[in-house]
Amino acid sequence: MSYEGRLFVVTGAAGGIGRETVRLLLAKRARCLLIDRDGAALEALVQELGAGAAVTPVVSDIASPAACEEALDAVDGPFYALVHLAGLFEPEDFSADARSVWDRVQAANLTNAFDMCVAFSRRLDEDTVCRIVLVSSLAFRRGSFDHVSYSAAKAGIVGLVRALSRKLAPHVLVNGLAPGHIETGMPAHIWADRVRSEKMLAEIPLRRRGHPREVATVVDFLCGEGSTYVTGQILNVDGGVSNA
Repeated sequence: MSYEGRLFVVTGAAGGIGRETVRLLLAKRARCLLIDRDGAALEALVQELGAGAAVTPVVSDIASPAACEEALDAVDGPFYALVHLAGLFEPEDFSADARSVWDRVQAANLTNAFDMCVAFSRRLDEDTVCRIVLVSSLAFRRGSFDHVSYSAAKAGIVGLVRALSRKLAPHVLVNGLAPGHIETGMPAHIWADRVRSEKMLAEIPLRRRGHPREVATVVDFLCGEGSTYVTGQILNVDGGVSNA
């Protein structure tokens, strides 16, 4: 399908999954508001895309309700879809100092998702059924022993998806993704450990990590005409790990 005339918000747009998602949306003639806290990476993406008026970049950490409102005010709505990919993957040692990591990780993965959904819900396209796609993680299903805060935050995303799918129905379809081991820069510190990386690969039935585009295509499905009776769901994009 074509997204011509439809306006998307993509947070974490300069990340690995974000970049592939934006490319796919633009190929289908969407307009995109691209939000990322890394200004240099966002500028490089815009230059690479060469999409002109189809994209509006905004440098923001969306760390407060006001910051979310300001970011969305950068373009005239109404909006069709929110794709919230922004997040922080930070390990902790589960000591007395872990609380500071917990606060940062909750704020950058769960609290900002709530704030963005609130701001987005006031700018909906009233002429169509809109979409919200939030990103959880395999970590919410299996837990990550050295990323406890992250696992908890991504579990919170699942609760947010399920609650908002009821609260915003029938005008908004709200779904989530739970990616597994995807080839992005975020988990590079884990894959640098050869022994651990070999063990993780052995747990994946497909015997490889996923490509960011393989997540982006599922985002596309949830925003498209093939998912008009799908809401409140968390789709695994993990090569079969969660069912193995």
